[in-house]
Amino acid sequence: MSRTEQLTQTKGAEGRSPGRWLALSVLVLAVLLVAVDATVLGLATPALSEDLKPSGTQLLWIGDIYSFVIAGLLVSMGSLGDRIGRKKLLLVGATAFGAVSVLNAYATSPEMMIVARALLGVAGATLMPSTLALIRNIFHDPKERSLAIGIWGATASAGAAVGPVVGGALLQHFWWGSVFLINVPVMVVLVIVGIKLLPESKNPVAGPWDLFSVGLSLVGIIGVVYAVKQVATHGMGWEVWAAAVIGAGALHTFVRRQFTLPAPLLDMRLFKHRGFSGAVLADLLTVFGLSGLVFFLSQFLQLVQGRDPLEAGLAELPAAVGAVVTGLVAGKYARKYGVRAIVTGGLAAIGIALAALTVIHKETGYPLLGAALLIVGLGAGFSFTVTADVILSSVPKEQAGSASAVSETAYELGAALGIALLGSVVTGVYQGFTAPASVTGPVADAAHESLGGAVEAARSLDPQTAQQMVGAAQEAFVDGLRLASGVGAAVLLATAVAAWFLLKGQELQDGIEH
Repeated sequence: MSRTEQLTQTKGAEGRSPGRWLALSVLVLAVLLVAVDATVLGLATPALSEDLKPSGTQLLWIGDIYSFVIAGLLVSMGSLGDRIGRKKLLLVGATAFGAVSVLNAYATSPEMMIVARALLGVAGATLMPSTLALIRNIFHDPKERSLAIGIWGATASAGAAVGPVVGGALLQHFWWGSVFLINVPVMVVLVIVGIKLLPESKNPVAGPWDLFSVGLSLVGIIGVVYAVKQVATHGMGWEVWAAAVIGAGALHTFVRRQFTLPAPLLDMRLFKHRGFSGAVLADLLTVFGLSGLVFFLSQFLQLVQGRDPLEAGLAELPAAVGAVVTGLVAGKYARKYGVRAIVTGGLAAIGIALAALTVIHKETGYPLLGAALLIVGLGAGFSFTVTADVILSSVPKEQAGSASAVSETAYELGAALGIALLGSVVTGVYQGFTAPASVTGPVADAAHESLGGAVEAARSLDPQTAQQMVGAAQEAFVDGLRLASGVGAAVLLATAVAAWFLLKGQELQDGIEH
C-alpha cells in the first residue's frame, strides 16, 4: 500500500465522525425494504391463494423463486458493486426494487406473480451485499463495526416484525397486493437520502466483470436448487437429472474458472479461512432449518387457528424482538465469551425451540408458540450477527462486496432449500389427508393442492361436509408442520455441533484499521 493510500485511509478513519452513523441509517432502510418484503408474502399467502388460485406447486414457486434468483445473482452483484461502486449499485437496485414491487402488487395470475417475484429477486440481489460491504468500508473500528452489523441485523429482524404487523393491518382493509406497495415509500426515502449521505466505495484494482462467470453462477445455483426442489415434490425424473447435471457442471466450471482469472468474480481463496467457511456454513444451515417453518407458520396461525392477518402478524413479534435484543449485544458478548460459544449457543437454542414445536396441535395455546418464537429470535440474533462479523472481518476491505455476497448467498440458498425441502415435507404430508367420500372431482383436487385451497373449496359444500373436510385438511397440515419442525430441529442441533469445531480459535478483531 502506498503512503498516499495509508494517509487517505487514516484520514477517513479519523474524520468520519457523525456521518458514518447517518450513512448507516440509510443502509438499514435498504435492509428494511428486503426484510419487510420477505415476511409480508407469508402473511398474504392465504388471501393470494384465494384470489389467484395457484396450485400447490405454483404456491411454492411464488414463495421461493425470489430466493432462487437472488441466490443465483448475489455473488455476481456483490462483485459488480466492488467494481462500479457499491453506492451506485445500491441506489439503482433500490429504485428497481420499488418499481417491481408495484408489478407484484397488481399481478393477475400465478404465472405473472412468479415472474414478478423473479424480477424482484434480480433487484434484491443488488441491495444486501452493497449494504454490508459499505458497512465494512465505513466503519474502521472493529467494535463500532460489530455494533453497526448488530444494528443492521436488528433492522432486518425489526423489518421481519414490522412486515406482518403492517401487512396484517393492510390486509384488514385492502387487497393482498397492498402489502407490496409499502416498499415504494421506503425506496423513495432511501434513494433521496442515500444520494446525499452515502459515501462511494469500490475496489480500485478489481479488474473487468466476467459475464461468463455471472452466467455460470446463475445457471449453477438455480439448476441445483431446482433439482432439489423437484426431487422433494415429484421424485426423480429426466428433467431433474438434467437440471442437477447442468447445475453441478456450471458450478464446477465456475469454480475452476475463478482460479484461472486474473480478476475473479469470487476469490475462492476466501474459503481457505476456516472461520469464514464455518460462518458461511452455519448461516446456510440455520436459514434452511428456519425458513420452511416461517413460511408455513402464518398459514397455521390464520387457516388452522383462525386468527385474522393482523393478529397473526402480532403473534410472530417475539421472534423479531428476541433477534433485535441479542443482535445489538452479540459483538460485545462474542468478545467476552468467544465466537464459537455465542454462535453454538445461539444455534442450539434455535434447535431446542424448533424441537418444542413438534408437539403443537390445532388447539395449542399461544404461550408455547410465543416462547418458542422468542427463543428462536434470541438464538438467531446471536448467531447471525456474529457470523456476519466473522465473514466481513476475514477479508480485506476491497473484497467486502464479494464476501458479503457469499454470506447473503448462503442465507438465500438456505431459504430456498428450506422452503423447497421442508415446505415439500409439509405439502407431502398434507396431501395425504382423506376428504369426505361425497367430495370428488375438482373440489377434492383443489382441497388437496393447499390448505388455502381446501378452505376456499369448502365454501361450495354443505356446512357439515365442509367442516369435516376442512378439519381433516387442518389436521394433516399440522402433522406436516410438526414433522418439518423436527427436521429443522435436527439440522440446527447438528449445525451447532459443527460450528463448535469449525469456529475453534476464531476471534473478532479489536484494533482499529489504518
